[in-house]
Amino acid sequence: MLLVFVFVIAGFLGVELISKVPSQLHTPLMSGTNAISGITIVGAISATAVALHTDGMVSNICGFAAIVLATINVIGGYLVTDRMLGMFRSKEKKGDKK
Repeated sequence: MLLVFVFVIAGFLGVELISKVPSQLHTPLMSGTNAISGITIVGAISATAVALHTDGMVSNICGFAAIVLATINVIGGYLVTDRMLGMFRSKEKKGDKK
């Protein structure tokens, strides 16, 4: 029950914090949190490894879902970061060949 309470409080806190961040800072903040999401993947893999040694099928499904969702988060963060950095690259003109 305590873990559910912590999860709900963390959700409310996350929504409150994100709503206070200006829209210009969302992409740089997301690219900065990719390392944290990488740690989440390691934690999800560890939790799934422990769940595989128990008989709980729900634990296995939740662990697999955690790995998939954390991986999608990391890949999406890197794609958005690459797109953001692409906006700052200089574009070559048709006549210029360097």
